[in-house]
Amino acid sequence: MAVRIHQMTDSDSAFCSSVPSSEDAGLQAASDARLVDEARRGDTESFGQLVLRYERRVIRVIRRFMPDDQMAQDLTQEAFLRAYERLEQFDPSRRFGPWLFRIAVNLTYDHLRRVKRRGKWALFSETGQDRTPDPATLDPRVHLDLSQEVQMVLADVPEAYRTVLILRDLEGFSTSEVAAVTERSEATIRWRLAEARRMFREAWDRRERSFEEMPADESSAAER
Repeated sequence: MAVRIHQMTDSDSAFCSSVPSSEDAGLQAASDARLVDEARRGDTESFGQLVLRYERRVIRVIRRFMPDDQMAQDLTQEAFLRAYERLEQFDPSRRFGPWLFRIAVNLTYDHLRRVKRRGKWALFSETGQDRTPDPATLDPRVHLDLSQEVQMVLADVPEAYRTVLILRDLEGFSTSEVAAVTERSEATIRWRLAEARRMFREAWDRRERSFEEMPADESSAAER
C-alpha cells in the first residue's frame, strides 16, 4: 500500500491541535475503531482516512524530537506504513491513536540513535549545513529562537523523561494518552513528568549560567 503524506505548508507548521473533550475523544475512538476494522478487511480508503486524520499531528510530534522537516516527513510516512503492515497485531480493544504515536516515537528515536552512532549527531539539521560560531558574537543564543533553545535543552533530558515531557507539556496529550503511548501506568507517567520538569529546569539553568560565566576575553572580543 502506498501511503501519501502531504507536503507541509507554513500554515500547517503552525497547526496546533486542540485538546478534545471526553465526549469528542470517545466519538473519535469509535470512529477510529471502525476505520481500523475496515482497513484490516482490506479497505485501503479507510486507512487513508486515518492518515488524513493523524498525519499533521504525527509530524508535529516527530518535529519536537528532531525538527528536520524532510526527515519528519519521511519518518511520518514510515510510521504509517509500519502501522498498516502491523494492523493485524493491533489490539482493537485499545485506542488507535496512542498505538500509532508509539510507533512514530520509537521510529524517531531509532533514527536519532543511528545518526548518533555514525558520529553525525546534529540537533538542528534543517539547513543541512554546519555553522561555525562567530567568535565575535558575545552570546551565540542570538542565532536561536526560543523553540530551538528548548529543543537543545530537551536533549539533556534522558529519553524516557523527555518523551513524557514532550507529549504531556508540549503536545498536550493527557496523562492516560501518554501512558498508552509509552506503555506505562498513569502513576509512573505523573512521577516521570515531575522528574522531567525538574531535569529540564536544571538543564535550562545550567545553560543560562554557562553564558553568564563566559570568560572575560570572549566578552572583550565581542566588544571589539
